[in-house]
Amino acid sequence: MLVVACVVAALCSSAAAWAAPAPSSPAVAKPHPHKKVCPVTPEPGAAWCKSEVVTDASGAPAASSGPAAGSYGPADLHSAYGLPATVAGAPTVAIVDAYDDPRAEADLGVYRAQYGLPACTTANGCFRKVDQNGGTRYPAADVGWAEEISLDLDMVSATCPGCRILLVEARSANFSDLGTGVNRAVALGAKAVSNSYGGSEFSTETSADRQFFNHPGVAITASAGDSGYGAQYPASSPFVTAVGGTSLTRTTANARGWTETAWSGSGSGCSAYEAKPTWQTDPGCAKRTEADVSAVADPNTGVSVYDSYGTGTGGGWLVFGGTSAGAPLIAGVYALAGNTSAISNGSYPYAHRTALNDVTSGSNGTCPQVYLCTAGPGYDGPTGLGTPKGTGAF
Repeated sequence: MLVVACVVAALCSSAAAWAAPAPSSPAVAKPHPHKKVCPVTPEPGAAWCKSEVVTDASGAPAASSGPAAGSYGPADLHSAYGLPATVAGAPTVAIVDAYDDPRAEADLGVYRAQYGLPACTTANGCFRKVDQNGGTRYPAADVGWAEEISLDLDMVSATCPGCRILLVEARSANFSDLGTGVNRAVALGAKAVSNSYGGSEFSTETSADRQFFNHPGVAITASAGDSGYGAQYPASSPFVTAVGGTSLTRTTANARGWTETAWSGSGSGCSAYEAKPTWQTDPGCAKRTEADVSAVADPNTGVSVYDSYGTGTGGGWLVFGGTSAGAPLIAGVYALAGNTSAISNGSYPYAHRTALNDVTSGSNGTCPQVYLCTAGPGYDGPTGLGTPKGTGAF
């Protein structure tokens, strides 16, 4: 584990405090109703966010005045994935999303205060929000994408409380605008960039790879999807780490104290357009396979998030799932590892498989090759190589 002194005292003075609260109780087994946060836009060239919010009986987000019992916070995620509490140098993790969340910084402050994390604000240099061109002409606000933004900011905070956070808001959910946001994040110094969105593959996506995602020395993550089997972009790009999803629960049956299965909604797939990378050797897909790694995504074992934009009077605490939780979580793990200068594509975890928790059960449906939909020993589609076991695979 990389346990080193934080360089920026303002970001790290509360490291002991945030780790002190006892982890939450296990998520209840009873299934929770949940819905997609963003509308599905299957047409080529457009993306939708990959988050699912737990709802009440009416179908509205189940907001409350405090974190829901059984939902996971920072201490739980650090325990489950064996993550260090501190990071060297306060690296910047960027979040790229579409549209504006007018409450992003304020809501982030509520989340971090709830869990004893050090403040991350514009004033102390930890938080920065820009439009896709690097300025402050923010796009139109959108309730669904604001929920996505809150999820992403909170997951980076939970994983790497000593990291700086850069939020880049694209003017639309078109890949050209989102990709411009990725380029902007890299230009502004991000060491890891999270993309919690995806859409249908398209015949010119390899050109988009080169234009937006080919950034050696920067770790780029993308959500694999929440609809089961079927490759999506940009998770299918070889320049990103495609993040699938798991159901994460406590257990007394092993030393880790946690167990995971493939989440039934986790994205997986065999690309129609991306060539097989040399670092992938699975036999049932002649082209790029997704996912590469995975993390918690099941709304029934969901994470706590604070979002007050559009939640009404019931409070701002929500429970989220979806592979949108995993993409920023894994971006945070890359930052914790302090190794992004060695990253040029999705290959690094493939050379460090022993530093991952192999997920060997669960399925996201049926498909032509069983391993592309069903978890098993070694590589599989829904969970990739597995979930973080410390930072060694990143």
